[in-house]
Amino acid sequence: MKMQAYLFMGVSTFFGLVAGLYAYWSYAAEGYIEWTGTVALVVSVGFGWMIGFWLWQSARRSERFHGLAPEERLDGEIAENAGEYGFFSPHSWWPLFVALSVAFMAVGVAIGWWMVAVGAFAVLLTAIGWVFEYYRKEFQH
Repeated sequence: MKMQAYLFMGVSTFFGLVAGLYAYWSYAAEGYIEWTGTVALVVSVGFGWMIGFWLWQSARRSERFHGLAPEERLDGEIAENAGEYGFFSPHSWWPLFVALSVAFMAVGVAIGWWMVAVGAFAVLLTAIGWVFEYYRKEFQH
């Protein structure tokens, strides 16, 4: 995970340099700093470093207890990371309904606040349906 951490922190540092250049060039061209793009770039620096730092800390803790991960070792094999990744529903309709209700709610911001309320209720119901899709009888899978 250290390589992923270094990638996040490296790209975020690049965004920091770009933010500085963007602020300088916008000030030089127009006489004032264009705040929207500058703030967006600075926020992306913060988010990237936050994720990178978390990945780095997690890798350090994992190394202490489990040793280096296979992707971090030069002799690591692909088969060492094999295993079950989780259960993914092959034919669920719930993501479509959640997306439609979120879209309905987003359009409601432009059309009317009553649509936002109806859309929020629909998002709540469809999210509950998606979460509890496989809970039948005695928490059956």
